[in-house]
Parts: sequence; C-alpha cells; structure tokens
Amino acid sequence: MKRLAQQHPNLMRGVLLFTNFFLIIAAVYHLKPASRSIFISSLGADLLPYVWIATAVALGLTIGVYHRLIAYYSRFHVVLGTCSLVIALLVVFYPMVSDSGLAQAFAFYIFVDMTSVILVEQFWSLTNTIFSTHAGKRWYGLIATGGLVGGVVGGIASSLFIRQFGLQTMDLLLVAAAIIGLLMLLTLLMGRLGLYEEKAGISNHDASSDGNWRSLLHHRYLMLIAAILLLAQIAEPIIEYQFMKTLEATIEGRDERTAWLGAFFSVMSAVAIVINLAITPLVHRWLGVLAGLFAQPIAVTIGSLWFMSQTTLMAGAFLKIADRGLSYSINRASKELLYVPIQPLLMFRAKAWIDMFGYRLFKVAGSLLILLLTQWLPWQLETVHLSWVVIGFCLIWMLTLTRLGIRYRDILSRAESSKVWN
Repeated sequence: MKRLAQQHPNLMRGVLLFTNFFLIIAAVYHLKPASRSIFISSLGADLLPYVWIATAVALGLTIGVYHRLIAYYSRFHVVLGTCSLVIALLVVFYPMVSDSGLAQAFAFYIFVDMTSVILVEQFWSLTNTIFSTHAGKRWYGLIATGGLVGGVVGGIASSLFIRQFGLQTMDLLLVAAAIIGLLMLLTLLMGRLGLYEEKAGISNHDASSDGNWRSLLHHRYLMLIAAILLLAQIAEPIIEYQFMKTLEATIEGRDERTAWLGAFFSVMSAVAIVINLAITPLVHRWLGVLAGLFAQPIAVTIGSLWFMSQTTLMAGAFLKIADRGLSYSINRASKELLYVPIQPLLMFRAKAWIDMFGYRLFKVAGSLLILLLTQWLPWQLETVHLSWVVIGFCLIWMLTLTRLGIRYRDILSRAESSKVWN
C-alpha cells in the first residue's frame, strides 16, 4: 500500500479521504437524530433558538484554544486528539441522557452540534492543504460524495437500529463512538503512508500577511467568502426551526421521531449524492465554481414559496433538503474550491473563524430573529411566515455572490501567473 501511495498519491488520497469523510458523516448521522429527538421530547422545539445561541457561545469559548493548538501543534495530531476527546465524551454522555433530563438534553445537543462542525471543518482544512486547485477540481466531487454516502448509510443504520434491532435512542451514542474509533485508525494510516503533505499557498492577495489570523479581516477575498457563507447561516436556523416545528406537530414519541429523522437524513444524503455526481461536475466544468454556489439560494427560495403555500411535513422536508442537501453537495464542493489558493496556515485560521465560530455567530443572529418575530414582539409571526425573511436573505446572498465572482476570477488569474498551481 505504501508503494501505491508513492506511485499514485492523489489516487490514494482521494480514496482514503472519501472513506474518512464517510466515517465522519456516518457518525454524525447517528448523533444528530438522537440529539434532536431527545431535545424535542425534553424541552420542545420552541426552545431550539436558545440552544443554538448556547452552541455559538460554547464555540466562541473554544475557538481561542483551537487557534493556539493549530499554531503550535501538528494539525494531524490536533485531529487525532479531537477524535479521542469526542469518544471519551460520548461514553460520559451515554448514561446521562438515558433519563432525558432537561440539562442533559440541552448539553448533549450543544456537544453534538460542536462535534459535527469541528470534525467536518478539520477534515476539509486538512484536505485543502494537500490538493492544488487542479487536483481539487478532479477529486473534491468524489471526496464530498464520501460524506453523502456516509449520510445515507448512517441515517439508514440509525433508523434500522431502533426499528428493527430494538436499540433505544441513547444507544446510538456508542455506535457513533465506535465509528469515530475507526476514523482515528484511518487517519493514522494516512499519516503513516505520507499522504498529509502540505502544498504551498498564496498568503494574501491584497497585502503582505504576517501569518496572524486577524489578517483575514484585511483580506477582501476571504471577507467575501465569509459574507456569502454567513448569510446562508442566518437563513439556516429559520429553515431548521420551521422543519422541526412541523416535525414536532406531526410525529409523537422520542424513538419514533429518532427513527424518522434517521430515515430523512438518509434520503437527504441520497438526493445530495445524485446532485453531486450528476450535476456538480457538469456545473463546475461548463459554468464554473460560482454557478455552483448560486444553486442553494435559488432552491431555498423555491422551497420557501412551497412551504408558504402548503405547510406540511412534506413541504418542510423539501425546504430542509433544498437548504442542507445542496449545502452538503454542490455548495460544499464549490465552497471548498474557493479556499484552495490560500496559504495553509491562514486558510486553517480563516476556516476556523468562519466555519466554526462565524457560522454559529450568525446562527445566533438567525435564532434571535426567530425569537423576536415568534415570541418576543407583541405581534408574532406564525412559523410559515418566516419564509419571507428567508427569501429576503437569499436575495442578498445572491447579490454578494456576484461580487465574489469578480474577485475569484482575479485570484485565479494571479495564481496561474505565479505558477504555484502547475
């Protein structure tokens, strides 16, 4: 295997990273149905905005520590350490969530959301440091599909474990811990084969960079990336809230809801696979990366219009898939290609800020908006009418993408001229 890795490094990277991402999402899709079902059963969907705010605060407290870790320690070892910590905490949470106490349900939801964000972003940060733009266009579709397949398998497995094998919701925690253990072994194998070799990068396209993460504030290209991603993240909690409120009103029972969510996540991932394999390569080849980024806001706008006309679980599920299904497929592959020309350390720090903290900071904004419009103001909007807010953010999102496209073409032109990516 080591000889094959030396002769065909990109092939081996692509296959093993496919498997790596498969395991991450399979584990996450055992944890997400459990955390959401436990939360709704214990606290109710109306309190979801509060737990999203708490998650952002927790990530904000964590981000400083994370910056120091990736600055002073190998990013490879930071990933292994994170996996070890997640396994340990899953074992600790297992007996705690069995009685569905309020505090336990609240804390477990925060833990699962933080785990999914950190594991996924660490994975893509490592991936972005070992591929060039040219190789990334060739392999990122396959790699992203690994996560989608993991979502299908993880969602089906979590549903079957409850419906066919008699497991309870909390038992999915131990299944996820075992999957993350396999993930650690695969990461160690890739390190032993020498497949984590960082490429060079362009540190700052606007000015010289001192390597400090604050330099991204003066990096216009990164700020535009942050803008389009964080606009999406304001809309996401509103869509999630509409979906979960509809689910709460339609399906009763914790284990029944967990099983339904597992099956739904599987369907969402299957749809994303079809998009990733059949549409993403064609869009990237003929229309470019920016065209792939327009797909999500357009689909969300259509889904919001349907949800307003027919407030059912089917319409809510379509809206959720339009948002997250496209985010995990064509939007994800397109977004990661935007980061490739960036110097590795700056890119790691930028992604940590944008994807781990910035995402959650703007999710706080979306959560506060939900609370303001549905609970705090004397004139309260119904859940269905929040779709008008989502459509408004989608329009701003698409306008920002237009500006980003101009900057992205300039970045690629400079990178090609410097011959860094040949």
